Amino acid sequence: MGAAASAPLIGVTTYLEQASTGVWDVPASFLPKAYLDAVTDAGGIAVLLPPQPASPEVARTLLDALDGLIVAGGADVDPARYGQAPHPRTGAPRPDRDEWEHVLLTEAIASETPFLGICRGAQVLNVALGGTLVQHLPDVVGSERYQPAPAVFGEGDVHVEADTLLGSLVGQRRLPVHLYHHQALDRVAEGLAVTARSDDGVIEAVEVEAVPFGLAVQWHPEQDAADRRLFAGLVDAARAHRAARSTAATARSLE
Repeated sequence: MGAAASAPLIGVTTYLEQASTGVWDVPASFLPKAYLDAVTDAGGIAVLLPPQPASPEVARTLLDALDGLIVAGGADVDPARYGQAPHPRTGAPRPDRDEWEHVLLTEAIASETPFLGICRGAQVLNVALGGTLVQHLPDVVGSERYQPAPAVFGEGDVHVEADTLLGSLVGQRRLPVHLYHHQALDRVAEGLAVTARSDDGVIEAVEVEAVPFGLAVQWHPEQDAADRRLFAGLVDAARAHRAARSTAATARSLE
């Protein structure tokens, strides 16, 4: 009872796609189980956040009920959101998910709700704050190493900057990771610090400088069941965020 009661609630954004199950073929919200396992392994409680009509008020209401947020991987961000025409290899836009996650991240930053962006989540964060994306990474690096085949993760190392949130979580400068992205951050938004790159210079992690825990990585940490350090860091920050809000609410009630 005590352990369950202290477990923070971590919202995780989801896909909304046509999906088949049994006799049904319908639009459905879903998320790979690896994300849920990563949250629960780290001591959190996962709450799914499907795309839905978005507004700052809705996002604030939701974040008031959560202790932390994960913006999961998925479809390409609509290039119109950062002023570009689509590349031939850019996927069809998902405007409902783009807007939903944009608002959630904007309000998470404003409320200092701890968050972790994963793959698409890093790209949504950069675009939401005014940055741009490389729409097809092989055009820049000359290979398919970051997305070697459909549903096949690439393996590589990222170089982590010292004295950063990411560095404090992983405790090492060179980190092996699972890669699956054909896009990447290009112009980095104001307020973001680059905290990891691959050996050919591709940005692999950024942090929001103005909040206690605002981290986004381009790789897929949920795929490594042996390494839950990023999720453990998020859960710890979420627990502290909840405690701080409780203390502030108690202080207001005594005024």
